[in-house]
Amino acid sequence: MRASQFHLFTLKEAPSDAEVVSQKLMLRAGMIRKVAAGIYSYMPMGLRAIRKVEAIVREEMDRAGAMELIMPMVQPAELWDETGRWDKMGDELLRFKDRHERDFALQPTSEEVVTDIARQELKSYRQLPKNFYQIQTKFRDERRPRFGVMRGREFTMKDAYSFDRSEEAAGRSYDIMFAAYKRIFDRLGLEYRAVAADTGAIGGDRSHEFQVIADTGEDAIVYCPDSDYAANIELAEAVSLLARRAEPARALAKAPTPGKATCEDVAALLGVPLATTVKSLVLATDDVDEKGKPAGVTVWLLLVRGDHALNEVKAGKLEGLKAGFRFATEAEILEHFGCKPGYLGPIGLKKPVKVIADRTVAHMADFICGANEADFHFTGVNWGRDLPEPDQVADLRNVVEGDPSPDGRGVLAIQRGIEVGHVFYLGTKYSKAMNATFLDEDGKPKHFEMGCYGIGVTRILGAAIEQNHDARGIVWPRAIAPFEVVVCPVGWGKSQAVRDEAQKLYDALVATGVDAILDDRDERPGVMFADWELIGVPHRVTIGDRGLKEGVIEYQGRRDAEAAKLPAGEVLGHVLERLNQG
Repeated sequence: MRASQFHLFTLKEAPSDAEVVSQKLMLRAGMIRKVAAGIYSYMPMGLRAIRKVEAIVREEMDRAGAMELIMPMVQPAELWDETGRWDKMGDELLRFKDRHERDFALQPTSEEVVTDIARQELKSYRQLPKNFYQIQTKFRDERRPRFGVMRGREFTMKDAYSFDRSEEAAGRSYDIMFAAYKRIFDRLGLEYRAVAADTGAIGGDRSHEFQVIADTGEDAIVYCPDSDYAANIELAEAVSLLARRAEPARALAKAPTPGKATCEDVAALLGVPLATTVKSLVLATDDVDEKGKPAGVTVWLLLVRGDHALNEVKAGKLEGLKAGFRFATEAEILEHFGCKPGYLGPIGLKKPVKVIADRTVAHMADFICGANEADFHFTGVNWGRDLPEPDQVADLRNVVEGDPSPDGRGVLAIQRGIEVGHVFYLGTKYSKAMNATFLDEDGKPKHFEMGCYGIGVTRILGAAIEQNHDARGIVWPRAIAPFEVVVCPVGWGKSQAVRDEAQKLYDALVATGVDAILDDRDERPGVMFADWELIGVPHRVTIGDRGLKEGVIEYQGRRDAEAAKLPAGEVLGHVLERLNQG
């Protein structure tokens, strides 16, 4: 490929609405062009990188025994109604009507369609296991699309779906996909962690996220440097920071705390550590009777230590809150506590509430909490003496750096990450909802055990750039760089010797399978170098008339501080050696 034949268009400055590094650099490097909020055209330079990601994904999925198909981007409402997701999915599901007033949606994912395929075509246990995958456009109507390709509305995703005859077999399919994902991200040349994760809206029981490590990542990844433990912060287990509850050492007392409605302010006023305070959070669940009609409200008081934060995902997994909860209204709080928020606590309630204490709070003694009276808090509070034991003790909080690792093998650390892949074990969630069955060995119908596995193909580009960039531009890993090597002839239009040597080296690189480009635009060296450093091509060879007279050619890796002069006859071997190093 010659640069004069390629569409090469770079910008010195990114548009003012570009937010993150990857978005700015992709726009400046001419890889994407914005069409609407969260919707981009992928220009030739960006598409080359996408195709390389797709090729690696496709090779590893095929190697793992998955079979490629394509499912429609436009999907009928009837299938989504069968699983209840037509209503549950929310506004991210873009719904529309065709000319016959029939309801359709633009697919954000394809569990319904692939389950429909399975129930029509997989009739016997002898046809299992099966794993279908596609690399296809998805659309999610994000409320606030941002961060370029990492939080767009239209994007390319690889999604795969496995079908098995038993839970044990489904576990094997999950493990095969997990291993395939590790190979994919290893080959992409990205630093990543596979972390235990919440299953979220898709549902299921077993789940791992693949997170690319980047300081700009939206997700907090919790891991133990001394073991294999890793989880995202929504799922990371927070053990009790107290081995046991101490005996009471202080009497219960009511302390005036005028205008101090937060644990931080109360601790500062009383001159005590924040860790001696307890935070009260009030939730509510709307009860229904057997006929599904409203049957009152249950109020829940969740207690976490003053320096900790409630983990709403963990709360949503608790018995009584699984069906959904909300934060209580001020009227409900007044009815049960007799006080406005800011001074709430578990002592002196007006009406009964369900009390759930975090593991650490359940082991606290002589703690401080709200007195259910404006401008007052209780000090010296103890379980069993001043208030009943909690109705339930549970892991309610986010972990913090330095917490003990749940596996007992060190302490936890936290880093930022960008989710680029997710694997789920779904069980029979979708097959039961859609009555997707096969005939098992005993001749009886049985629901498929399913798994689903997604990779954000276009998101990988943004994540790779967030992890690999410098002041000059993108620093691509070789596997997904638009081009692996650029040959930059200085004085292309003036020197036949330069043209001949540049063409000779370019031809030799291509002959060995290297994805190279020859910059024949006859630009000044500074312009050429700036463009290719911005674009992030990993290896650059510069050929000039003066160097050729001396028998040398310059080579510079994208991460190298300066160029190296090499004998002309050694350049090809040197470049190939550096390419093999990654």
